[in-house]
Amino acid sequence: MEPIIKINNLSKTYFIRTNKNLFTGMFNPRNRIIKAVDNISFEINEGESIAFLGPNGAGKTTTIKMLTGLIFPTKGSVSVLGFTPFDRKNVFLKQIGLVMGNKSGLSWELTPRQNFNLLQKIYDININDFNQNLDELATTLNVAHVFDTPVRKLSLGERMKCELIGSILHKPKVLFLDEPTIGLDIVSKKKIRIFLKQLQKKFNTTIILTSHDMDDVQSVCDRVVIINNGKKIYDNHLDFLVNSYNKNKIIKFYFEESLPPDLNLSYANIYEQDDETVTFKVKKELMPKLISDITTKYSIVDIDILTIPLENVIEDIFNKTTL
Repeated sequence: MEPIIKINNLSKTYFIRTNKNLFTGMFNPRNRIIKAVDNISFEINEGESIAFLGPNGAGKTTTIKMLTGLIFPTKGSVSVLGFTPFDRKNVFLKQIGLVMGNKSGLSWELTPRQNFNLLQKIYDININDFNQNLDELATTLNVAHVFDTPVRKLSLGERMKCELIGSILHKPKVLFLDEPTIGLDIVSKKKIRIFLKQLQKKFNTTIILTSHDMDDVQSVCDRVVIINNGKKIYDNHLDFLVNSYNKNKIIKFYFEESLPPDLNLSYANIYEQDDETVTFKVKKELMPKLISDITTKYSIVDIDILTIPLENVIEDIFNKTTL
C-alpha cells in the first residue's frame, strides 16, 4: 500500500531574539536557536489512526501545522495525499480536516448553522449530501439544539462537537486532531471517541491525533508515534507498545489491619501505598510468588491485579530518552 503521508527528515527551527533592548539589539542582535522539530521521518497509510504523542514543547503541534500547510518547514520534505501542504492548493485543502482544541475554526459571531452553511459553499458540497451529513452528525453528537446559538455562547463541549462537525462535513480523507477533547466532560469525551472510531471504519479516514489524554489514544488509535525534544523516539502499533510493558504486573493488596513495617521485597518494588493498601510492581513470572508470600504472612481483604496504565508507559519512554 502506498503511504498517503510521507515525512522525510522534517525540521523546523526558530530563532528567538535574546537581546530585546531596542537600541543595543539593533547593532548587536543575539538569537537563540530553538529546534521545534528535529529531523523526523515516518509514513502513514490510508485508513490508519495515529496517536502523535509527546510532552509539552515536544514539537507535536508544530508538526501538525507543517502537515496541514500552516507553516513552512526549515528543511526536509513532506507529502500529504501527493501534495506539498504549504503550496495550499484548493484541491489539497478540500481533502483534509483540522481541529485544534485551543483554537476555534468556527466564526464566534455566527451560529454553528451559519458556519456550516458557509462551509458548504466553501467546499462546494452537494446540498442533499450536506443536509444528510449534518443531520446524521447532529444526532450522533447530540448538538442540534445549539445550532442556532452564536458560537461564542456555547459551552466548551458544545463548541468542540461543532468544531468536529465543521471539520468533517466535506468528508476529508485525512483528519488532523490537536487535543480535540481538551476540557471536555467524561460523557462528551466518550461520545467523540466512539464517533471518531466509527468515522475511521465507515469512510477509511486517516486520523492523526495529538492528545495528553491516554483514553483518547486507547479508544481511537491503532499506532503510536512519540516525539521528545523535536526527535522521534518511538513508532509502532499501540498493541505492541502495551504488550511490551506487560512483562510487569501491578498488584494491589488491601490489608485487613494497619500496614506491616517490613514489606520491602528483593524481587518486587513498591509502586504506591497508603494507610490500607500497598501496590507492588513485579515481573509477570514472579506474580504467583508475591501473592503467596503476602497472603501467607498477612491478613488480606482483597487483591487487584492490574496492567501498567498507558500514561505510565509513555512517561517511562520519555524518561529513558531524557536520561
